[in-house]
Amino acid sequence: MSFKVAGPLPGAAFGGRINHAGGAETIVGAAEADPSGLPKALAEADGLLLLRGMDAIAARPDLLLRLSRLFGAEIEDYRSNLTPLHMVHTEVPEILIVSNVPPVNRMPPALPSPPLTADGRFPVQFPHRRGWHTDQSYRRPPPDVSLFFAVTPVPKGQGQTLFADCAAAYDALSPALKAKVDALEGLHSKGRTGRSYDQVRNHEPVQPLRPHERSQRQPVVRIHPVTGRRSLYLCEYGQMDWLDGPFVGMEPGPDGDGARLLHELMSHITQPRFVYVHEWDAGDVLIWDNRCLVHAATWYDAEKLQRVMWRTTVSGNPGAIYAGARKSWIPVEPEPAAAN
Repeated sequence: MSFKVAGPLPGAAFGGRINHAGGAETIVGAAEADPSGLPKALAEADGLLLLRGMDAIAARPDLLLRLSRLFGAEIEDYRSNLTPLHMVHTEVPEILIVSNVPPVNRMPPALPSPPLTADGRFPVQFPHRRGWHTDQSYRRPPPDVSLFFAVTPVPKGQGQTLFADCAAAYDALSPALKAKVDALEGLHSKGRTGRSYDQVRNHEPVQPLRPHERSQRQPVVRIHPVTGRRSLYLCEYGQMDWLDGPFVGMEPGPDGDGARLLHELMSHITQPRFVYVHEWDAGDVLIWDNRCLVHAATWYDAEKLQRVMWRTTVSGNPGAIYAGARKSWIPVEPEPAAAN
């Protein structure tokens, strides 16, 4: 079958929905019979694709894995990347559980302060909205695509997921700013190392890093390997290195020239005209392209509500710039001692 994309998604200028008859087993079977169909649809939808009515995945987690395989050669096995096992699905280790329910106990981000914009709107733009990132940008090569399935979402108006179109944002830059960022590299860092914006600002201890934990350079502008479009590739406070970055070759730190540029770019990317706000229903699957989108989680009342979401992460086609790159996050085995 050929998958038809209905788009853009409500309230946005990008994204698409696959309208399909039947449930998850039907759509996964049809997608496997036409393996290029959904990846092509994802590209046509500018990197964000919604499938509704996929409830059967909750009882058949293998369906999410089969769906994920269509988007890349490698599905992350969360047992092998130091993820705490209580956050990994017991039957399908390629599924990360994002939930406030024990034993996972992952809490949502705080409400923005103030909780609404000056004109009473839901805030999406940085720095009022915090947490914008692209998955695992502190790895080189970074992953391609993420899939997120709503097992038990919270009521609408809470627990939304926000997405921003970084290709459209790049297209809207001035020629002078395009020329500046085209040549730049960002320095991306894993959290809890003392290198996030807040940690550096608060003079928290910097953790010593082993070689496979070090911050990674990434191009600020990536050329998408499928569409050929240029896209900004950045995160904000939590996932950039604010000690030695956020940009290679610019003044580092929260008060440097690099910080001022990153604030300008993240504020630009997350303007409402580039953003989609997803309100979750049980059975929703969102598929997003980390090579051209950033996203952010939002607050929900975790004291009163339970939320369970499943995520898979797909790699395999990061683009020509990463050709031949070894996985930065895998420790290098020491050379065996030479025999006497």
